[in-house]
This record gives sequence, C-alpha cells and structure tokens, in this order.
Amino acid sequence: MSDAQSKVVQHYAKSGLLGRLEAALRADGVDPAHPTIEALAPYDHFHGRGLEATEDMAALVTARPTYHLLDVGSGLGGPARWFARRFGCRVTGIDLTPEFCEVAEHLTRLLGLESRVRFLVGNALAMPLDDGTFEGAYSMFVSMNIADKAQLYRELHRVLKSGGWLVLSEIACGEVGDVTYPMPWAATAAESFLSTADVTRNELQSAGFEVEQIKNDLQRALDFGARSQAMLARGEKPPYRANALIHGDVAAATLANVARAYKDGSLMPVEVIARKR
Repeated sequence: MSDAQSKVVQHYAKSGLLGRLEAALRADGVDPAHPTIEALAPYDHFHGRGLEATEDMAALVTARPTYHLLDVGSGLGGPARWFARRFGCRVTGIDLTPEFCEVAEHLTRLLGLESRVRFLVGNALAMPLDDGTFEGAYSMFVSMNIADKAQLYRELHRVLKSGGWLVLSEIACGEVGDVTYPMPWAATAAESFLSTADVTRNELQSAGFEVEQIKNDLQRALDFGARSQAMLARGEKPPYRANALIHGDVAAATLANVARAYKDGSLMPVEVIARKR
C-alpha cells in the first residue's frame, strides 16, 4: 500500500467502528443484533445525501436478478445491500479500508444477504477482479481520494462487460473560490484530489466509455441540507448520520465546510452516467 493509500485508510479507520454503530442503533431503539436495512440506512450510506442519493442512483439504471454489480468504495455496504434487495442481483463491493469491509460483512450477515453481497479489501486502481465480470458498476463520493482517476476509469472499463453501465456520484471543482478543509474525504488539501466535470468527461472517454450525462447535482444537495437543518431545529435526528459515526467530533466542521463550498461555488456535486463501448 502506498503512502497516499495509507493516509486514506488512516483518515477513515478510527477503530471501534462496530461498537459505535451498535451504540447509535441502541440510542435509536434498535436491537444491534437484529437491525433492518431501513434502521441501518442513516449510518451505512456513507456519502452525500445518504440513502436518498442511493435511491436516486438506482432510478438511473437497469439491473436484473441475473446481474452482477460492482460497488467501488463500498464503505459500510449500505448501497450494495440496498441494490441487492432492490434488484435481486449480486453485488461485490471493494474498499481500501479493512475495517469498513469487516463491518460491512458483519451487517450483511445480520441481514441474511451474504449469498448475494460480498466485500473485498482492495485498491480501485488494481482491482483483484477478472475482466468483463460486471453488467454495471457504481461509485459514490469516492474519487476525491484518488489522484490517478484515469487509471480508475481504465480499471472500471476493464472489469465491465461490453455495454455495461457506470454511474458516478462525485464532488467536482467549482468555478470559483478556494476549498476549506477538513472535508469528509480529507483532513487537508494534500489528501484531496478534485477534478472538473470537463476533465472527468475527457478521461472517461479516453478510457473507452461513452458519456451519456454529467449533471450538476447542486440543487438536490442544497435542498437535502435545508431539510436536514430543519429537522435538527425541531429536535429530530437528521436522515444522514454516517459522517458523525465515522468522523466523530470533527464531523460537524466537515459538513459545514461542504455546505459553504456548495454555496460559494468552489465545489459542485455531479452525477455521471456512462457506458462501456
């Protein structure tokens, strides 16, 4: 593992993650030994807009029970389990952080989905997967941790079957302003690798993808943030609590920095749909 990859793992792995999750579930009135996929959703969809973003992504694609999908940067496994239940398909998740994969496997067993969902510790730039394995692949708020995005797209192209789809939800550079750290994906700018929507399109095309859409997703992000703040003001728990679970005391500062960057134009969430030629 390179120094850059080790820093990514250190950023996310704080040890004791499963214990913190079980404590959070108990505080929600949920038995940690018998959670539902809905009870886990505020915690195991570790990306912007949480479960809502996963549902929106699923609405963009077609998947049949015979499909095998790839989740790159699978985290705690919420999206992989949700896709498997929604479509009845198989899903393989890959993540650089061993603790994430361990907790993801544990939760998958609790939900009885281990025959259809598995997780591998691995590098997205050199995936331990065969060529042409998957009908579809997705990645949610992951590439900000990857400097060599061109290699990421080449690897995704390699493991997809001909005609296979790729959907990405990412954060891109905006047109103005400087980014203030920490962010949920990086403590400092040295660990953050942001790109523009135009560069993303060009690198995907160079890797062999046909880019069908790159959409500015800012308004949905702002609306979600406003609804979450309104819930907090009413004394309710927000729908997205994964960042606090993972990052603890610094979580509020990271989300505030994201919100500020969205409003000043220095960051822009984007939704990408592409297909292997």
